[in-house]
Amino acid sequence: MRRRLAYLSFAGLVGAGLMGLVASAGSNAAEPYPSRPITIVMGISKGGITDVATRLYADIVARELGQPVVIDNRPTDSGVEAAALVQNAAPDGYTLLAFSGAQHGAIAAMRPVPYEPVAGFAPVTVLFTMVNFLAVPDTSPANSLANLLQMGRDRPAGLSFGSSGLGSTSHLTAARLAQSSGTRIAPKHYAGAVPMIADLVAGRLDFALVSYAVAGPYAREKKLKLLAVDAVARWPDFPAIPTLREAGANQPKVASWFALAAPKGTPPAIIRRLSDAFARASRNPSIIKGLHDNGALITSSTPQSASTELAREVAQTATLIRTLNLSQP
Repeated sequence: MRRRLAYLSFAGLVGAGLMGLVASAGSNAAEPYPSRPITIVMGISKGGITDVATRLYADIVARELGQPVVIDNRPTDSGVEAAALVQNAAPDGYTLLAFSGAQHGAIAAMRPVPYEPVAGFAPVTVLFTMVNFLAVPDTSPANSLANLLQMGRDRPAGLSFGSSGLGSTSHLTAARLAQSSGTRIAPKHYAGAVPMIADLVAGRLDFALVSYAVAGPYAREKKLKLLAVDAVARWPDFPAIPTLREAGANQPKVASWFALAAPKGTPPAIIRRLSDAFARASRNPSIIKGLHDNGALITSSTPQSASTELAREVAQTATLIRTLNLSQP
């Protein structure tokens, strides 16, 4: 009898040990998120304003989540490579896409792309909205938006315009401005802000839409004149500069917001974890100051509202592309 009881006790211990191993294996399989570094892929060059702003977020969120947040810049093919890479990544929350709402929709509307701009992603949050100024060389005779557009209508060749890329917010804003004002505007697309600003300051361009971080110093040095700001309100550092709408541009504002998304199928709990972390980061004083200094407004949102905004923006941009008859060359 004693031997039987001893055997049963031993069997129970073995069974309990096996159950513990199974439970341990199960807990490892369902490890807490995140348990390794997170990568944010961007179709934008390193060192640009949007890159800097995203990195400010990444540093704070890394401390919040207890894991490194790495930025992977892939500035090729207008962001198509970055979007396709993330859409095809494992939906586990470790590969995310930071993207411009306008350009994400514009490129897909202008030519076939290897990703689905809405259905292929699970939006996490809107991060920020960039503030751009409509700037002209300091030697330009134009002292207002009305002056500039009239100057363009008086010239057979119209106005030359520096664009930050095909389908970019600045390109679409200028195209819509040309359409609504009856002014011919010929865009010249640049791979970066440095060569574009050099041409603008030298008078080789009539105007450009330039970020606050770039335009501000040149305006203070009297190398550029700021005629309007592409924002819903005047920028506090240049309160005398009217918004585009105040300056007479009677047109809807082209979105200049940047958002974060994961691949479609990423578990909702992971999306919420990320969204909450970025929302808390958006209230950090260093983020608020850092984004302001770089000409960006914090625009935090829920995953649901980010998803709605993405769908609306892609549809609106597609309509604009068709109306303006824009296409990838």
